[in-house]
Amino acid sequence: MAVGKQKFGDKLKKRNLVAYSSPDSLISEQYRAIRTNIKFSSVSKKRNIIMITSPTSGEGKSTTAANLAVSMAQNKEKVLLIDANLRNPTIHSIFKIPNKTGLTNILSDYTASSLDNTVYRTGMGDLDVLTSGPIPFNPGEIMGVPIMKEFLVQCERNYDIVLIDSPSILEVTDTKILANYCNGIILVFNNGKTELKKALATKRILQFVEEKIVGVILNENPETRFTNLLKRIL
Repeated sequence: MAVGKQKFGDKLKKRNLVAYSSPDSLISEQYRAIRTNIKFSSVSKKRNIIMITSPTSGEGKSTTAANLAVSMAQNKEKVLLIDANLRNPTIHSIFKIPNKTGLTNILSDYTASSLDNTVYRTGMGDLDVLTSGPIPFNPGEIMGVPIMKEFLVQCERNYDIVLIDSPSILEVTDTKILANYCNGIILVFNNGKTELKKALATKRILQFVEEKIVGVILNENPETRFTNLLKRIL
């Protein structure tokens, strides 16, 4: 096992990782349905580097990204989950793993072996996690460095699918930079929190990459008038 790799299978049974701790639950079944929909959307278009974002923080995108990654690994896919939220990283907390080294270390000193030496084996199928690493003072600039594209090309070669947990799109510019590197985008809205005007603002911001939007995941009781409005505008 290379330096920087650890197994955390025994620590994955956490409340936020329902897809792992309760695989027979209704929520886990919903993640499997999302997994299947993504697979079908990839038939006509390549969808193997997918960014997951939301209008603002606290809408459940990180939990969604983590559970979706688990669900995909359960389907015998080799998955890499990247925490690209360099301002307020969460993935390491969900998986209960260290965050001493991660994406920021790779981007500041990239070599061909950087990825293999930095990812964490979750001990669950072929799911690897790359945490954010130390929070930098210039996250927007780091995300835009040319090496980011080269790094994601390597990830694409090494994994069946790469999921990127990004910052909220209405709060920082980092997410718009990331959108250029991805070939799929999933939006996460919280039905009890996301305001319609923010949903519309998100759509406007992503117009330049609209063809990359795979779909919308609605948290918290999606069967409402608000849901129907979202289906019409997105």
